[in-house]
Amino acid sequence: MKIAIDPHMFRTLPIREMVRTVADIGYEHIELSPRDDFMPFFAHPRADDERVAELGSALRETGVQLASVLPLYRWSGPDETERQAAVRYWKRMIEVTAELGCTQMNSEFNGRPERASESEAAFWRSMEELLPLFEREGIALNLEAHPDDFCEVNTPAVDLVRAINKPWVNYLYCAPHTFHLSGQDTGADIPAMLRYAGDKLTHVHIADTFNHKASSGLRYILNPPGTPARIHQHLDIDQGEVDWDAFFSTLREMNFDGIATACVFAWEDRAVESSKFMLDRITRELKR
Repeated sequence: MKIAIDPHMFRTLPIREMVRTVADIGYEHIELSPRDDFMPFFAHPRADDERVAELGSALRETGVQLASVLPLYRWSGPDETERQAAVRYWKRMIEVTAELGCTQMNSEFNGRPERASESEAAFWRSMEELLPLFEREGIALNLEAHPDDFCEVNTPAVDLVRAINKPWVNYLYCAPHTFHLSGQDTGADIPAMLRYAGDKLTHVHIADTFNHKASSGLRYILNPPGTPARIHQHLDIDQGEVDWDAFFSTLREMNFDGIATACVFAWEDRAVESSKFMLDRITRELKR
């Protein structure tokens, strides 16, 4: 199993310094997420040959490895011009990932929940174009349901991954999305969701969150009333309401052996301390 860090809280550091920082904390793997100088959100990658070489050199110098590369593009957008642009961005990042010697990418379904059928159709068009490239480069793909995607709930998300029908396309369970993934009005049955993914579960994102559906009904007050905004946090373990005993014990029962990524975003003022804590806790829970 690989324990990785999403270095989002270190995204303003130069690439070489970012890699050195996570190495000094003790991480052996990085999940490279969007950063403006390399792979921006929803825009064409900025990484040229020199910048790709710089990242590769930093990884070799520190011994840190890329566990995965996580681009975010509108590849399921119902706007066809946007979708075609996203596919172009994906093609470049697949190329960059291959150049870096990484064999794993992951991303979100994206699209629009209020236009779910159109978005799913766009998703399949993008899959038709991109799956041959993943296969040619020997790069696997993990997909997650994200709040505000066209597919936001665990069970249909797993079913959608299975429908792709490729052994190298698998599912990512994101713990800070737990209360969205459940599709329920109150709690969340984490063991049932993980077990439903079964052998397709090859990646987990680990951070805590509060239950925005708590029974009081006023856990959060949003304006204007009825806004469709999706709420969640990416906190240190035990700062929210995810049932971590259920989460980790189920992964152990399932003999989980994939990628476990610490993805806390909330504490940039104490990023090193938070990252150390997460590495220690995940190691103790999953490497018993």
